[in-house]
Amino acid sequence: MAIVEVVKYNGGADVFAWKYPEEELGTWTQLIVNESQQAVLFKGGQALDILGPGRHTLSTANIPILSHLVNLPFDGRSPFTAEVWYVSRLHALDIKWGTPTPIQIQDPKYGIFAPVRSFGQFGIKVEQADRFLIKLVGAMPLFDRDHLQKYFRGLYLTKAKDAISSYLVHKKISLLEINAYLDELSEHMKRRIEPVLADYGITLVNFFVNDINVPEGDPAVSQLKAALAKRAEMNIIGYSYQQERSFDTLEGAATNPGTASSGLMGAGLGLGMGVGLGGAVGNHFSGLAQNLNPGPVAAEAVCPQCRAAVPAGKRFCPDCGQALGSAGPGVKCDKCGAELKPGVKFCPDCGDAYNPCPKCGADLPEGADRCGACGQVLGKPCPQCGLALGDQAARFCPDCGASLVRVCPACQEDLTAEAKFCPKCGQRL
Repeated sequence: MAIVEVVKYNGGADVFAWKYPEEELGTWTQLIVNESQQAVLFKGGQALDILGPGRHTLSTANIPILSHLVNLPFDGRSPFTAEVWYVSRLHALDIKWGTPTPIQIQDPKYGIFAPVRSFGQFGIKVEQADRFLIKLVGAMPLFDRDHLQKYFRGLYLTKAKDAISSYLVHKKISLLEINAYLDELSEHMKRRIEPVLADYGITLVNFFVNDINVPEGDPAVSQLKAALAKRAEMNIIGYSYQQERSFDTLEGAATNPGTASSGLMGAGLGLGMGVGLGGAVGNHFSGLAQNLNPGPVAAEAVCPQCRAAVPAGKRFCPDCGQALGSAGPGVKCDKCGAELKPGVKFCPDCGDAYNPCPKCGADLPEGADRCGACGQVLGKPCPQCGLALGDQAARFCPDCGASLVRVCPACQEDLTAEAKFCPKCGQRL
């Protein structure tokens, strides 16, 4: 019967738990535990004592729990059977993980399905040696890095798939942008995996997602990248997809010899006809293109100062207040039916004041709440000329040009109707 004199283990960093091969021990046997280790004694499948760094002698003084199970004498040498396990408490920071097969994820921003691969590394430390041995190691004589990666592969693959998918959906981040959020995603996955490892006596020191990539040859990804490149090109040049399609349509019509307008349309293609690419020339050819396909056109004027669209019959621009004119052609007095000429403020036959509808310009009776010609609902009147302004949010009256916004006389800050002091400069009102 062998009686062990000295028990020690100087293993490599990849070994997390190692069982001493001999089970025949004796009192006064020396157990040497290194600084980065813990030793656990088992008797009959039960963990008895956990020994920290240092030199330990198997005696009743040093191992009191063992003395209850084994009749250790106070002197002399007595053999007994027990197991000695050494558990490494080093920080293992370079344990690799990865997805062996792609994860199918729907891009929350663009809606495409794409295969995603991810990989990284994490670090652990065995915090509770007895729980680690009982729940994970069992009867194996050695537990190393390969065993750890094999046992927890299913865990981090499931957690990685769930964490990446939920993070993309909740944050609404595209697959093509995910690498900008690797730090946040790493912390998110660490919080998901940490409680599971803690149940086995393991502390998750850190968890890193080093890369999330999409295969370049995937058709959906290639199509998405081509579309994004096209959009970037359009943004740089200064036109939209609808404008490009309009241009292609006009180009097709111009090159069709059976179209009567092909000559005129071909002459205007290079100048941006109908797509707004040629400034004033493009606008001119846009009008020509509309004439080739006649339809109802709104009779609107263009403000010469700010280029805003002004409804027909308006004398002032509702955006900048620029004077434009008065009543348009075809407007009749609501009292006598006489036709009102452009520029008049009163009917030349009966003298009734011209009260135009803010939408169609028709003369309205005083106090009317709805236009009888176009059905426009009328709102508050202009404080200067009494014009019914309807529901439009204009800053100036389209008839007299008066400001419809209360402003501070000192700094021109917009004010509320009940304000007594300017909130910007403090001017008393």
